[in-house]
Amino acid sequence: MGDRAMSGLLDDKVAVVTGGTSGIGLAIARRFIAEGALVYITGRRQAQIDAAAAELGPRAVAVRCDVGNLAELDALYEVVMQRSGRIDVLVANAGGAVPAVLGDITEEQFDSMFATNVKGAVFGVQKAMPLLSRGASVILIGSSTSTRPDRGMEVYGATKAALRNFARSWTLNARENGFRVNVLSPGPIRTPGLLGVVSEDQRDDFVAMFEDVLPAGRLGDPDEVASAALLLASDTATYVNGAEWFIDGGYTSV
Repeated sequence: MGDRAMSGLLDDKVAVVTGGTSGIGLAIARRFIAEGALVYITGRRQAQIDAAAAELGPRAVAVRCDVGNLAELDALYEVVMQRSGRIDVLVANAGGAVPAVLGDITEEQFDSMFATNVKGAVFGVQKAMPLLSRGASVILIGSSTSTRPDRGMEVYGATKAALRNFARSWTLNARENGFRVNVLSPGPIRTPGLLGVVSEDQRDDFVAMFEDVLPAGRLGDPDEVASAALLLASDTATYVNGAEWFIDGGYTSV
């Protein structure tokens, strides 16, 4: 790929993708860059950040940032301000899941998931507002677990349900805020995050379990989520506001 895409859907756009070092976030960043955007990605681990930046090339700017830490969010947006001066697309993707069923949930697990998944998204959007261009696209990455929770994922599902409610509230203020907000809710996607919840020797059975219940008969691919994110980010979707799109192969529909 050259220094920039030609006639892409996101030519000259500035995007921020939190949690952009692997899985869905990395796929979204890769697609945005291919369509002409300059993309800021965040992650918490320097080695992953460096690897992602090397893969994505010169139109990626990698910033180490824990989105649950408000001072680090401030530092992220200071970098964006100094280098670009605006944000046209914000993807609040950073998140984490720790399986725990009721009776075994720890305070640490609860606080960790709500800090990253909810606090990080809410303040990630709020602190970006001075930089958001008029008509900017804000995309919150939800989850099918918000409506169809899997066993042990009730806390994670609750964090994603909270994001959906925030999106509804922010949509009511779209005129004064000047940006639109939508939610992408993936179902089971073949990512390190999903496959990492089980040991390697259990992985085949884990995948087979999902394939049995998914109408599509397979796990989704991160690039399929990235395709939906691209549409929401682009000017072809300027009248899409307050929507939740399930990228789940029909998982939540049956």
